[in-house]
Amino acid sequence: MPDTTPTVLITGATSGLGRYLATHLAGSGWTVLAHGRDPARVASLATELGDGAHCYVADLASLGEVRDLAAQIRAEVPRLDVLVNNAAVGFGAPGEGRQLSADGHELRFAVNYLAPVLLTRLLLPLLTASAPSRVVNVGSLGQVPFDPADTGFEHGYNGVDAYRRSKLALAAFTISLAGQLDPATVTVNCLHPATFMNTAMVTLAGVTPVSTVQEGGEATMRLITASDPGQVTGQFFDGLTTSRARPEAYDPQFRTKLTEVTNRILADAA
Repeated sequence: MPDTTPTVLITGATSGLGRYLATHLAGSGWTVLAHGRDPARVASLATELGDGAHCYVADLASLGEVRDLAAQIRAEVPRLDVLVNNAAVGFGAPGEGRQLSADGHELRFAVNYLAPVLLTRLLLPLLTASAPSRVVNVGSLGQVPFDPADTGFEHGYNGVDAYRRSKLALAAFTISLAGQLDPATVTVNCLHPATFMNTAMVTLAGVTPVSTVQEGGEATMRLITASDPGQVTGQFFDGLTTSRARPEAYDPQFRTKLTEVTNRILADAA
């Protein structure tokens, strides 16, 4: 008989929220596919999670490595029930300058938006074959508007707004993709897990934490594991509560323009 053990892929699983999710799901009998950027930290996590886990190393600042990660998972994994796009670059240190990805894109836009978009698209056939399945995008209530033609953010740059731009883009992608898929097959939702959790990302930014990883983890776990008789999709959650992203995320013109720019970037990087 085919193995029906549920399988989850978590990006950014070596620390913070990702590590919380990986350890709790592995302890609950899930097959955990845990991604990280640093080989040593990934190896340490693999030891901690035990035999039920498969760990992968990839730098999501490289679209080529995103493609390689997706290809490796498709080749090795027979099913994928949940994809959790969690990996992200935060605000950065106060006053830190603009950074570029391996492909020359603004770093936060590349890691927090382009990488999950590409990874999700490449894994959709596997998610569809494993239906009913879910995509959970870890977003943020901290969003600011921007012109999709200005993904490079070359003028007036600051790390906080770069992060918040990327999270608006991720929410818009969530809503667009959900509208394209049959919710009986794949649901796609986005959440702000908790505000300024006690993570290294928050500490690096010089921000005092106001919530715990456990709080954010419990909210995210609900989207991963809860029964979903209503096939909820295309929603934005603030913790455990249904909420709303910025209005631009629901604006067809904004989303169309963002999709066109995204498609052009990803095609150029193919």
